Amino acid sequence: MTSKSIVEDVRKVFNSGRTLNVDFRKAQLRSLQKMYLEHKDDFCSALASDLHKPAHEAIVLELNLVIGDIDHILARIDNWVQPEKVPRNLLTIFDTPMIYNDPYGVVLIMGAWNYPVQLGLLPLAGAIAAGNCVVVKPSEHAPAVSSLIARLLPKFIDNECYQVVEGGVPETTELLKERFDYIFFTGSSHVGKIVQRAAAEHLTPTTLELGGKSPVYLDDTVNLDIATRRIMWGKLINCGQTCIAPDYLLCSKTVQEAFVAKAREVINEFYGEDPKASPDYCRIVAERHVDRLSEYLKDGTVVVGGEVDKKQKYFAPTILTDVSPTSKVMTEEIFGPILPIVNVENVHDAIKFIKTRPGEPLALYIFSSSKPTLKHLAHDLPAGGMAVNDVIFHAAVPELPFGGVGSSGMGAYHGHFSFLTFTHRKSCLHRNYNPIAEWIGSKRYPPYTPKNTQFLSFVTKEMKLPSLRYLPHLVCFAVGAASAYVATYFAQAGAESAYNG
Repeated sequence: MTSKSIVEDVRKVFNSGRTLNVDFRKAQLRSLQKMYLEHKDDFCSALASDLHKPAHEAIVLELNLVIGDIDHILARIDNWVQPEKVPRNLLTIFDTPMIYNDPYGVVLIMGAWNYPVQLGLLPLAGAIAAGNCVVVKPSEHAPAVSSLIARLLPKFIDNECYQVVEGGVPETTELLKERFDYIFFTGSSHVGKIVQRAAAEHLTPTTLELGGKSPVYLDDTVNLDIATRRIMWGKLINCGQTCIAPDYLLCSKTVQEAFVAKAREVINEFYGEDPKASPDYCRIVAERHVDRLSEYLKDGTVVVGGEVDKKQKYFAPTILTDVSPTSKVMTEEIFGPILPIVNVENVHDAIKFIKTRPGEPLALYIFSSSKPTLKHLAHDLPAGGMAVNDVIFHAAVPELPFGGVGSSGMGAYHGHFSFLTFTHRKSCLHRNYNPIAEWIGSKRYPPYTPKNTQFLSFVTKEMKLPSLRYLPHLVCFAVGAASAYVATYFAQAGAESAYNG
């Protein structure tokens, strides 16, 4: 089938209204969750094939997240889909302002290769919950997972509402020529710009989950043993191929010496003396990325690691010092197990350094027990998300939105935010023919008078109801309006009686 025919078929199904039924959506979500649970071993095998990903990381960082996300949605979806009443003001005191949660329609979700299950299918659950039909495009750089998704999804969820398109650049290019109602993309900034340009042709709204350099600030007020374990874990899971992995470390020279010594111990604790032989250490996705990472070794002094085996796509856990801020390793997203360290004297120097870097971080990590330090960094620096005294874990909290800002992306998802991302919030004002409401509303009609202008200026002021603060005003207003209406009514009645003689 062509991309055009696939999108046309899916749109016909959406227009039929099949996905508007909330019970249908919940049934699809339960079936999607069943797929993960029944084929957990298959997903683990596919992730091992594509990325040498250990079962622990496959389950904890991919499968558990998509399974838990569906639990979170199912427990709340009945409330999320309900029309929402909003506060009234004097102008709408007799009316009902509402927000209806409508699906966008036909959604394209483009996953990424580094976490091909989580990044491709977690947004799918949100799109289903919101009532959309979906075309899923897995990453061709994780072929085993892509093939598994294409094989399993039609067996578990409605294969007319939700379809999978596999392929590389040609297939993706053709797909992006079609009109979608929403596009959700996870990947590099370079491809994100291509997606955004394609979406602009049809004025299609997008969420772009990109990357960037996520800095870590570490001072001497923390428990260094724990901090080092957390930082190195976040850097080395999936062999550093994580969009919110710590990208570089800012600390003083003294803290650097203690950190490097502790990091050597932690790496040995995690992976043994030879990480290459560890079953718990992933591999780089492709040889060309090994070559790219190898170039970064020239940008500083290798104080830990640095070993490379291109054929096995192995890159050792590596720490660099004496790094120039203008070097490639400090100006490009690393996306590998290399941690450069840049020395700063204090938090003010750290803020100044981060602010002068191009682009906004996808994540900001602060390791400090100093409240002034936390306040400065949290309030003075933009970032897609932030964690204090840990890394990565903020992305596992479904109540927190996950997304970038500026060059690190636009839009957010996870939990309720996934539902909102794929939902158009349609405003509606329910009015009636209440005589007092009409008397208020009649002040908008010509001929215009200064008195009516002044009256409408008063009733449209920000005064949410109900509020005891404004109760006396409301009583006076209601009595005055009622009196005016009654007086007008009897005046008209008297005039008509006199006329009829």
